[in-house]
Amino acid sequence: MGFQARARTPRDFGRRPGRSKPQTKPGKRGSGGGYRLEEQQVASPTEVVDKALNSLNRLGNQRFAVAPFHEHYDRWLFSVRTVLSEFESNPAVTVDDRFKEESSRVFSDIELTLNDRRARETSNDEAVRKANRGLLDAKSLLAQTEREYAAKMREIASKREHAIKPVATNLSKFRDELNRIVHMRAGFLRRVSKKAKEQKTTETTQKLDSTKRELERIEHSFTSEHEKAQNEYKRRRHPIIEQITNTQKEIDRLEGGTQIDDALDARHAACQALTSAVQSLLQRTQSTSQTLTGPDDSLSPRESSAAS
Repeated sequence: MGFQARARTPRDFGRRPGRSKPQTKPGKRGSGGGYRLEEQQVASPTEVVDKALNSLNRLGNQRFAVAPFHEHYDRWLFSVRTVLSEFESNPAVTVDDRFKEESSRVFSDIELTLNDRRARETSNDEAVRKANRGLLDAKSLLAQTEREYAAKMREIASKREHAIKPVATNLSKFRDELNRIVHMRAGFLRRVSKKAKEQKTTETTQKLDSTKRELERIEHSFTSEHEKAQNEYKRRRHPIIEQITNTQKEIDRLEGGTQIDDALDARHAACQALTSAVQSLLQRTQSTSQTLTGPDDSLSPRESSAAS
């Protein structure tokens, strides 16, 4: 009976030629007093690759929902580096210089991109803070202008009241006096003659008219003062309102603009590039493994037996 050779199985990705013994570790003492050895589970190269690719896919699609986004960049970059580091250090795979160069270039590019995004977002945040300070100052100035205008109106009203009160009192007094004189009876047998009544009526009427003119003058004076104060208030208030409106629009533009985001496009592209690097390494390693195995490995058991 001739010896029948067994066909070789393809070596795993990244494993160097030669057979490796299963790793064992001391087990617990058995009931007979001896030790039993437990075989340590080692991840296969396929499992290592799948784990790295899945992690890169997850990190490449990770979103940062809360701004400022740049505060998440370092943590995200550390996670990606950790994935690559665990992949490279796993004994089931062997990385080459080409893979190291490709991954290093990807990290350099994404770091530059994230630094640029960080600078843009930081500048944007500073612009928002500056605009908010300007908005707060403008609102404070508007409130101060409102208070000063209200105080000025109270002052004018108080001055008007003090100026009009005595004149209005005199006006009321002259009206009462004129009314009394008009209803006074005059004649030969009366205490007041017609001539005296007419003279007194004329004098009181003149006083009444003079008081009315004085009251009108005071009213006109305070109306002019009120209008002047109101015009000054509008003159000061208008540019402040414009500043508040424009600043609020600028804040809305800065906060709601599309120019600042979480750099998902750049981060996704970086993880895609690293994924391609891992897949290319897998292809190169499999090709190298097949070359080292040799043509005899492709023989079937029957062909091997015939050849012997």
